[in-house]
Amino acid sequence: MLCLTQIVGWGVLYYSFPVALPAITTDTGWPATSTLVAFSAALVVAAGAGVAVGRVIDRHGPRWVMTGGSVLATGAVVVIAWAPNLGWFVTGWVIAGLAQSMVLYAPAFTAITRWYGPARNRALLTVTLVAGLASTIFAPVTAALLEQSGWRHTYLVLAAALALTTIPAHALGLRAPWPPHRHSRDQGDRSGQGPRAIARSRAFVALTVATSLGAFAMFAATIHLIPMLTWRGLSATAAAWALGLSGAGQLAGRLAYAPLARGTTPVSRAVAILALAGAGVAAVGLLPGPGLVLVGAAIGLGVVRGAYTLLQSTVISDRWGTEGFGALYGILNAPATLAMALAPWVAGVLTDATGSYPVTFAILAGAAGLAAVVATRTAPRRTPELHLHPWGRGE
Repeated sequence: MLCLTQIVGWGVLYYSFPVALPAITTDTGWPATSTLVAFSAALVVAAGAGVAVGRVIDRHGPRWVMTGGSVLATGAVVVIAWAPNLGWFVTGWVIAGLAQSMVLYAPAFTAITRWYGPARNRALLTVTLVAGLASTIFAPVTAALLEQSGWRHTYLVLAAALALTTIPAHALGLRAPWPPHRHSRDQGDRSGQGPRAIARSRAFVALTVATSLGAFAMFAATIHLIPMLTWRGLSATAAAWALGLSGAGQLAGRLAYAPLARGTTPVSRAVAILALAGAGVAAVGLLPGPGLVLVGAAIGLGVVRGAYTLLQSTVISDRWGTEGFGALYGILNAPATLAMALAPWVAGVLTDATGSYPVTFAILAGAAGLAAVVATRTAPRRTPELHLHPWGRGE
């Protein structure tokens, strides 16, 4: 059920927007920067609500949180489609942001981590592998709907798809009993600290900074991928397909994560993936062409993004176990989501100031490189001498 709902949730609440943005601004006359603010507002709300949502799921389980989020998301997309002015458009995305905190990866990862315990990594891989198809499916589907009937009708169709799949799936598929915490070698808190102490530790703060910088760079590059590729001369349809193929590349990145993790420590693989993210963003922004090479670079960026998703889902449990995972993941994810919210706007301002997408992408690549440097400081101070977990070596 989570495989299904993550595909549809990410497809409707995330990947449809960069494809629809040119049609929205052309039809309404709203400035592109102001329209991006609406999407950014959704991510700000998702960041703020994520900590509280994580705590609720820690205590009561995901079923009614995610079902209610699906209902809210459906209503939000209808408001977006109906919006007669920019104010209502922003309102619709603000509601969608609250829904995002209730239905996307953060609550799904919390549910899987608690339900599957020591076997969580295989389950996380399965869900993220399937969810990686979201852009592959929804980017070209959204583009086709836009060509046929305009952006408002497109969002109404997407709202119907969201309602018909995610509401019953969450209500019926998440009924398993919610297990209590078990303080064990595999599932308890390995550090000897409670969640509050962990959240204030040097390693957790460094991890938060690193993941926020990485999310900022990759999200800005993804949102501006279509404008970047059209700036290089690709058609809008070809650029939309490049975004979809970039999503398909995420599958390869997620499949590669398990063998990578088996031969690395949590710190070394975080450094490696963030460094590769910087290289991927630089390739997309600095390669002049031809078109096939640009599409290949977009796919390569998708590969890194796929690995990064699994990295982000396991950085807490790999270091500190699963005790209080929902709250800790909410704390970790809030700044990253806020960075993602600011990323499209900041990248847009940089492009306006420099007049060059390549310069913007070079700056984003530098942010990812800085994230890799910060990630070297994310080893907890208090851990057992050796802890072997399903995917990687202990530290």
